[in-house]
Amino acid sequence: MSEYPRLLHTVLDTTRPRELAEFYRRLLGLHYRPGDEPPAEGVADDADWLVLLDPTGARALAFQEVDRLTPTTWPEHDVPMQLHLDLTVPSVAELQRQRERAESLGARLLLDRTEDPDEPLYVFADLAGHPFCIFVA
Repeated sequence: MSEYPRLLHTVLDTTRPRELAEFYRRLLGLHYRPGDEPPAEGVADDADWLVLLDPTGARALAFQEVDRLTPTTWPEHDVPMQLHLDLTVPSVAELQRQRERAESLGARLLLDRTEDPDEPLYVFADLAGHPFCIFVA
């Protein structure tokens, strides 16, 4: 018996679960839990809960459908972030490559702090408006 609870996964609310799951699947190189894969072409996708796994098969992210979602207004605080993901890369060159990948997948750049010599980073909004950071660790 463990002394502490174990984190199963992080759940992101979204009005479009498949679209957001696909964004993170492609961005992070994850794969669907068996049974959560996209349906065959021409078959309606009625998924309201999806789970993505890491390469070892551990749960990483889940996506829960909600009727409405008000995106954060960060850096203004009218609607706070409430949660964000921090992702790391090993170099500034890789940071730039990942910016291009994120934007090609539909992410929106919120902040460019690549000139900071101590911690160069980008802050993005995903397709549902959730912020996430990519920085050099």
